[in-house]
Amino acid sequence: MNFPAELRYTKEHEWVRISGSEAFVGITDFAQHQLGDIVYVDISTVGKSLAADEVFGTVEAVKTVSDLFLPVAGTILSINPLLEKQPELVNSDPYGDGWMIKISVADAASVEGLMDSAAYAALVG
Repeated sequence: MNFPAELRYTKEHEWVRISGSEAFVGITDFAQHQLGDIVYVDISTVGKSLAADEVFGTVEAVKTVSDLFLPVAGTILSINPLLEKQPELVNSDPYGDGWMIKISVADAASVEGLMDSAAYAALVG
C-alpha cells in the first residue's frame, strides 16, 4: 500500500494535502482497496462550512456505500469534476486524479493533529 509522506491521514481513512490556505481531500489507498470498485461519488456540500469529522459526502462501491468525513474544519470550495464521469479514478489514482474535494481550511495548524504516513501505516497494519 502507498501512503505518501507529504499527506496527513485520519482514522476514518481520508487524506489531506495542504496547499497554502487550501487543501485537497480524498480517501486513502487502503480505503479504496477495502471498498472495491468505486461506481459513484456523491458530494453536495460545496459552499458549506463544516467541522472536522463531519460528513461531506458519500462514496458508493459495488457492494457498499460509505460516508466521507472532513479531516479538518473548513469550507468546501469545489468537487473534483473528473469524478462525475470517472469515479474509478478513486481506485486507480487515490492521491492524484482521484482527489474528491478542495477546501478552504479554517485552521491550518489543525492539520498537524492528523496522522503522518508512518502512524497511518501502523494503524492499518
